[in-house]
Amino acid sequence: MIAGLHGTLQALGSDWAIINVGGIGFQVYMPTSTLSTLGAIGKEVELHTHLHLREDNATLYGFATVEELGLFQTLIGVSGLGPKLGMAMLSAMSVEKLTMAIVTGSADLLTMIPGIGKKMANRLILELKGKLAAGWLGAPAAGLAEENTEVLAALTSLGYSVSEATRAVASLPPSSELSLEEKIKLVLQYFGGK
Repeated sequence: MIAGLHGTLQALGSDWAIINVGGIGFQVYMPTSTLSTLGAIGKEVELHTHLHLREDNATLYGFATVEELGLFQTLIGVSGLGPKLGMAMLSAMSVEKLTMAIVTGSADLLTMIPGIGKKMANRLILELKGKLAAGWLGAPAAGLAEENTEVLAALTSLGYSVSEATRAVASLPPSSELSLEEKIKLVLQYFGGK
C-alpha cells in the first residue's frame, strides 16, 4: 500500500499531478482543493494517498490532509459510490461542509454536487450520518438540539466554519417555537454583534 508520497511536482492536469519520487513519476488523482495547494512545477510536495486496486487498474488518489483522505475512504465505502464520485464530492465541497451536510441530513445540499442524485444523497445520509457525527464533529456539535441542525447546515453553507456555527447556534434561546428563518436571523445577528 502506498500511504503517502514526498517528491517533486513534475506535471499538472485538470484532476491529476505527476509527482517524481526518486526518479519514478507517480500519477496521482486529487480533488481541486488539493491541486490548488501544490504550487509551481518543480516544487517539493507531500501527499497522503489512497491506492485503489481493481483487477484491471491501480489508481493512486492524493490528498493534502489526513481529514480529506479519511473522508474519501469513508465515502467510497458506501455502496454505489466509487472513487471518481468521491473525488467529485471533495472537489465540490470542503471536508467540513460535506461532513456537515451528511450529518445534518441536508440532501438538498448534497444533490448540488454533480453526479449526486436524491437517491445517492439519501443513501449517504443513511449510511454515514452516525459514523461521521461520532468521528468528525466531536462533542460541541453532537450536543446540539435536533431542531437546530438545519440552522447549523445553513450557516456552514454560507461559509461559516463548524465551530463558529456551533457557537452561534448554542446562543439561540431554547424555544422550539421559532421558525427556521427566525433562528437563522438570530444567529446572523449573533455574528453581526461580534
